[in-house]
Formats: sequence, C-alpha cells, structure tokens
Amino acid sequence: MDPTTRTYYEAKSRIFKALAHPTRLFIVDELARRERCVLDLTEMIGADMSTVSKHLSILKGAGIIDDEKRGTQVFYTLKIPCVLNFFTCVADVQESVIEDSRSALGQMKGDAK
Repeated sequence: MDPTTRTYYEAKSRIFKALAHPTRLFIVDELARRERCVLDLTEMIGADMSTVSKHLSILKGAGIIDDEKRGTQVFYTLKIPCVLNFFTCVADVQESVIEDSRSALGQMKGDAK
C-alpha cells in the first residue's frame, strides 16, 4: 500500500474508531433525534460529565458532531446525518449473523438426529 492510500484509509479508520464505543454510538443515536446539551447526555448515560465530554470530544474530532455554546451550556448536534446509514448497515450485518447462527444451529440439530 502506498503512503497516499495508507493516509486515506487511516482517515477512515479514525472515524470508525470514534464510533467504536457503545456510549458514543448511543450519543450519535440520541443526537439523530435532536440536539442535546452535556447535562442531558450525562443524565441519559449515567456517567460523570468529564467522561461524557471526552466521548463528545472524540466524536467532534472525527467530524461526526458539532457543538454550539449558548450562554453557559454547550449543545451538540449530528453534523453528518448520513452516519446513520452506517447504523442501518450494522443492523443488517447483525441480522445476517443471527440468521446464519440460526441456520447453523438448525443444521446441527438435524445432524444429531
């Protein structure tokens, strides 16, 4: 792989890494519904504010979310809604894995007879 191609895929990898945490996936899912402030997300997640802020920082650094300061609060929005297409794709993969497991289990039961 040449350096330009490697850089290209490293940039993509940073986005996947930003999404590779259950809390960050939850945040993206919530921001798809509507904007949220840190306090809202902290209460919803049940973690301390510094932890939630770190997750938000990672998502913002990856270009997935935006923030806007209003008075003393910071509100977050989903910057790139097409990331939700990724969620749909993941759900399709999950369904396929479940179906494959059911099929394999059915074959194993059939072999046992």
